[in-house]
Amino acid sequence: MNELLRRIKPAVFVGSSRRDLQEFPAVARREIGLALFEAQLGDHPAGAKPFKGFGSGVLEIRNSFGGDAYRAVYTVRFEGVLYVLHAFQKKSTRGIATPKLHLDLIRQRLRQAEVIHRANKEARS
Repeated sequence: MNELLRRIKPAVFVGSSRRDLQEFPAVARREIGLALFEAQLGDHPAGAKPFKGFGSGVLEIRNSFGGDAYRAVYTVRFEGVLYVLHAFQKKSTRGIATPKLHLDLIRQRLRQAEVIHRANKEARS
């Protein structure tokens, strides 16, 4: 049990990502939450795919429920921590592309995660 606890990466929710995830329907929230926990354990969740355009270490968890699409984007780019960057209901009106508004927000939160990580690392030193 202690080994498992040591292995779990802390999850840091950037911006409103926790609140946004909590607004998902219970089934979608539970499935995405389980996938995030798998990622905290260092596993690759079955529903997680690399998020295009962001390089390695940024992944998207996809979930469909009731005909709607729900997404959570996270990064494991920074050592020892999982940062949840964004959670949203995908309402694309143009195919499968993620709207630019969401892409810009994810980019901004990825930069915020880097700043948070650097500050926490310096505080521990």
